[in-house]
Amino acid sequence: MPDKRKHRGANPQDDKLFCGENIPALRQASADYSMLLTKDYPPNASLKLVGDRFELTDRQRLAIMRSSCSDRQLAVRGSHQAQAKELLGQDIVIDGYNVLITVEAAMSGAFLFIGRDGCIRDLAGLHGTYRKVTETIPAVELISNYLLELNLKEISWLLDRPVSNSGRLKKIIESATGCQVKLVNNPDNELIKGDQIAASSDSVILDGVKRWFNLAAFIINKTLLPVKIIDLS
Repeated sequence: MPDKRKHRGANPQDDKLFCGENIPALRQASADYSMLLTKDYPPNASLKLVGDRFELTDRQRLAIMRSSCSDRQLAVRGSHQAQAKELLGQDIVIDGYNVLITVEAAMSGAFLFIGRDGCIRDLAGLHGTYRKVTETIPAVELISNYLLELNLKEISWLLDRPVSNSGRLKKIIESATGCQVKLVNNPDNELIKGDQIAASSDSVILDGVKRWFNLAAFIINKTLLPVKIIDLS
């Protein structure tokens, strides 16, 4: 069946799954999962243990997984995070799908989650294919506008070559921003090995990169988007 979604990340079940009465349990589940990670328990088994205890659905477990981290990860991410005032004249490389999809989700009115590390994350997924939605071009333009505000030296984007429609998205971003967009087989490795500041909220990247900037949160916190944010930090 063809994908006919016009917006990013919104799910009709989410208003019930993430309503106010469920927030205390989600916050406690996030705290418990982070504690187990800190004690080096296996992530998958720990998430199942916590999810079963609080009777969480798959989407609720996904929110917990994306929002939690161990104490060690929290310390490493904090020590490597660059602040906006430090970016003047610096080069930045954007984890394209990671940042774009989060901003698209914010513009769609989808639920977003603040994690322990201060990053704002969504529940959307690629599943090997990127589909342009109503918010795609406005989101690219919004990201571009806020990048200009940071007075950076050079801005480039990385997109996953194996993801379908990456070539089309590359043309959209280049046309809207004038920035260089590279298609690479593994953006995570490129960002971790590079010396430039990485704009991403991907946990693997944050745990391995030399310097990173919380771009999606920077943009969302500065705009009046119809965002539904749940703080699981």
